[in-house]
Amino acid sequence: MATTKLPQNEDSSSEDDQNWDDWDLQNDAVSDDDDAFDTKMVCLFCDELFDSSDALFEHCSLVHNFDFYGIKKELDLNFYGCFKLINYVRSKVAEHNGWSWGLRKDSYDGINYPWNDDIYLKPYMEEDAVLYSFAEADEAEEDDTLTYDKKELEQELSTFNPLIISDDEDMGNELSKNQRVSGIRAEEVDVGKSNGFHKLDSVGSSQENGTANVGGSCSLYVKHKDEQLTFNSSRSSADAVKKINKNYFDSYSSFSIHREMISDKARTDAYRQAIMGNPSLLKDSVVMDVGCGTGILSLFAAQSGASRVLAVEASERMAGFAKQIAKDNDLLKIESPDQSTNHHTGTMEVVQGMIEELGDSYDIPHHSVDVLISEWMGYCLLYESMLSSVLFARDRWLKPGGAILPDVATMFVAGFGKGGTSIPFWENVYGLNMSCVAKEVVEDAAHFPIVDVLDSREVVTETEVLQSFDLPTMKLEDMDFTAEVELKPILNYSNWISSEPKTTWCYGIVLWFETGFTDRFCKEHPTLLSTSPYAPTTHWCQTILTFKEPIAISSEKPTGDVSGAIGSDACPAVTIHSRISIVRAIKHRSIDISMELTGISSDGQKRNWPAQLFNLL
Repeated sequence: MATTKLPQNEDSSSEDDQNWDDWDLQNDAVSDDDDAFDTKMVCLFCDELFDSSDALFEHCSLVHNFDFYGIKKELDLNFYGCFKLINYVRSKVAEHNGWSWGLRKDSYDGINYPWNDDIYLKPYMEEDAVLYSFAEADEAEEDDTLTYDKKELEQELSTFNPLIISDDEDMGNELSKNQRVSGIRAEEVDVGKSNGFHKLDSVGSSQENGTANVGGSCSLYVKHKDEQLTFNSSRSSADAVKKINKNYFDSYSSFSIHREMISDKARTDAYRQAIMGNPSLLKDSVVMDVGCGTGILSLFAAQSGASRVLAVEASERMAGFAKQIAKDNDLLKIESPDQSTNHHTGTMEVVQGMIEELGDSYDIPHHSVDVLISEWMGYCLLYESMLSSVLFARDRWLKPGGAILPDVATMFVAGFGKGGTSIPFWENVYGLNMSCVAKEVVEDAAHFPIVDVLDSREVVTETEVLQSFDLPTMKLEDMDFTAEVELKPILNYSNWISSEPKTTWCYGIVLWFETGFTDRFCKEHPTLLSTSPYAPTTHWCQTILTFKEPIAISSEKPTGDVSGAIGSDACPAVTIHSRISIVRAIKHRSIDISMELTGISSDGQKRNWPAQLFNLL
């Protein structure tokens, strides 16, 4: 994942003159070409292709006697009801090798229609553009009901362009802090070179280890209220998973990425303290290191007196170097030529292969490991993480009651202000106002997660726990979750744009994580590794999700007459209710994020914003 950030200026100027009407006018001026959703749409009943959902549904009505808009209106179907209906029809057509619509409203009681099953929230056909093109424009619903705009959804989904890690030993110097790019269009920011770690090639295409990937697709299917997002693993073909795994582990053959991780002092020191600072845990123990890379964590374990250290690494190249490094440090277990006895100076063994594919081919008895170690965390904790591999190793090789380092992980969320965007930079470029560029860049950022360092002074709300994981007990499906948090303004925030009442603008939310080596296993020296904006910077940075439009928030109840939309300067929100879902995406090792926002005023009135979808690819 390309580490990214919009350019920013530490000198954040006053927001008193903030006028987002100009933003809306500029959005209205977008050309029809920009709004076009150029993916062909397949008829629900035959193989005919269409450029728009209107043309498709007109064909369905005239040729197949399926009046989608009429059915939607007659049955009063909301967004999710329509979503399910389309998948239901496709499944029936496929099941019966052709199928005709013949259902009437009076055939079913209430809302118990045959497509009212959660199974139909999973798209029957991959990359089905129809699913994101049927919402009618300007349909506003009250309170807890989401609103969807047809053109907005089409534009949002058509602009998902994947950014993939690209490995290149000769790419040169790594990106400077203000040149990191994720979802931002390449022409907006000077991408530069990235020392073999992250590279964005062009708008609409990315390079994945030499393989071009054009376009992209949204694979998160938002569900409302108490419905739970789920991951459909059957949709990832074995060949696709195998290819992605190969590219993923090949990317870790680059020394530059290992240098970046090892040079991350907060990361490496936390693991070193947890391993070497708890001799009672490590001495004479059998240790397994999942994804050992250069083997540094395994070397720490061997130095701590472990009786056997199994360093597992999928990259063939890095496994070879890990073995040589262990040998050069007299920590490698070396067998005698006749195999009759073991003559060695160390206890470390390097095992090359994916942990899930080792099976019984290597001498690792089931449930024989005392301590399981892994630096498995990815951006936003779960992107490209090896957590599933750690859980696999836990269930197969860890002894009952055995230790996992780290043993807990927690995700946090908070709102951020204007300085977390590129607006201050573009407002004053050598004394010139280029804020129109800022609005375009920030608008683009509302489609993509941005991974970079956020100045802690730009955090404008209280911090809330988004999700916690307990590695010894969690299940694989716990990686997919939906959480609701209330984001309230920080009472002592120093950059309020007005004093009575204290009001500022929230431009988005920032996510980060902590992993803990708790006293459950590390009794002598518990350790915490934090990627918080309040803590020393790590290579994980933070993950930034930008709102489509900023929301005014206040720490106090407004005085006098309050008028205007909730979240405006005239009627700031006192709380932003956020519903955030993170799930494993259709593409292996990627994650999808959805964000639903409700602004709540001081008198309890509510305003909902359309759901935003983010792909971390």
